[in-house]
Amino acid sequence: MHERSLPHSNARGFPIRRRFPGLASQIRHARRFVARQLGDCPELSTVTLLTSEIATNAVRHSSSGSPGGKFEVVVHAAEGWARVEVRDLGGTQLPRPQHRDPYDVSEYGRGLDLVEALAAKWGVESRADGLGRTVWFEVVWDSTAKTSPTDR
Repeated sequence: MHERSLPHSNARGFPIRRRFPGLASQIRHARRFVARQLGDCPELSTVTLLTSEIATNAVRHSSSGSPGGKFEVVVHAAEGWARVEVRDLGGTQLPRPQHRDPYDVSEYGRGLDLVEALAAKWGVESRADGLGRTVWFEVVWDSTAKTSPTDR
């Protein structure tokens, strides 16, 4: 899915952003950053998993993973909705799902398949400044449902 999405109408304030060095060791810090921003979001495990996948792609498949490279993570949040963007320094190929066979035992190549399967929306956009691209996803949940202590 490569549709453009606008910020959610109930978005809380401004998006929170942080830059990370383009190193594989920084992926866990990106996940923690997103987790801190979303607190007790009921879809936190999905959001952090998808963040990990697109941040990993930024480091592995874009110029962000080159010496001195960097990537930026941006978190937008509203009631029942979150959007995470990973801005990288671009590369030669546009990110796209691989649609691998579920029985394929390859170690790599399923990140965007997961994003496509678990996100409500996702997409890839060229950055307005011409310095790379933004890969983003949105996750939604029922914010009116109350969780009981046994659900946690």
